[in-house]
Amino acid sequence: MSGPQPTVVADWYERARADPARVILADLGDRRTDEAAAFLRDEGLAVIVEPVLDPDDVDCDPAVAAGLDPADPVVASTLLVRAGRADAAVAGANRPSSDVVRAGLKVLGVAPGVSIVSSCFLMVLSDGRPVTFGDCGVVPDPDAEQLASIAVASAVTHAALTGEEPRVAMLSFSTKGSAEHPRVDKVRTATQLLHESVPDLVVDGELQFDAAWDTEVAASKAPKSAVAGRANVFIFPDLDSGNIAYKVTERLGGARAYGPLLQGLDGVLHDLSRGCSSSDIVDVAVIAGLMAGSSRG
Repeated sequence: MSGPQPTVVADWYERARADPARVILADLGDRRTDEAAAFLRDEGLAVIVEPVLDPDDVDCDPAVAAGLDPADPVVASTLLVRAGRADAAVAGANRPSSDVVRAGLKVLGVAPGVSIVSSCFLMVLSDGRPVTFGDCGVVPDPDAEQLASIAVASAVTHAALTGEEPRVAMLSFSTKGSAEHPRVDKVRTATQLLHESVPDLVVDGELQFDAAWDTEVAASKAPKSAVAGRANVFIFPDLDSGNIAYKVTERLGGARAYGPLLQGLDGVLHDLSRGCSSSDIVDVAVIAGLMAGSSRG
């Protein structure tokens, strides 16, 4: 948890120190989580809240009605966020993602105006540039409406964490009609829905990744696009492609992956990989606090 940080991550730390959020670490007792909690406290990055609640002080009915145990630290964390006793929660260092997502859905619920809970990864490339990939962890095969919702949520996350205007590429194996297939039609429909429902969002599709990323390819394949060659938010058509892409970018491309960051819940709850390090937990806790501040502001 020492050494130089990419510029965007250093900015997260500076923002967190200026206004530390109350963050629950559901996996306290795990060595990595305890190390992360100590670092967060010592560095003034967050006020750590333990995942323990008083049933006389916090309404446990949403958990009980859903068949969940309020004494379960993951469930207790979501109840405390719901009750306003904490700003955000981080869980999953020693629990499967399904446990975390289930608690979030059953206790926090879906945010108003949102149709689906999804996830994204904030990827910091080897040259320090941040990009956002969605969905890489939750929705296996989104339909067009769900894909549009994922795009909006990922754009909001990208803007909150980077300060950049999102430029959203709706990815496909086709660029602007180079192929015809029902899976291409899904991406085209999602893009059209976004143009109609969120006209201020800079978004284009369908785009192949090279057209979305490379300016020379974009000039050839999509010369009139406001996104091609300039995208910073990449929306994958299914979980297979999104999950594979972030891991290839991380392992072969030398990027740092921050996430999966859950989106669309009526409260801030982020998941962790069970293979996470204490540094990973620190980073996700900082992000959770920032997202909570963004949602309040």
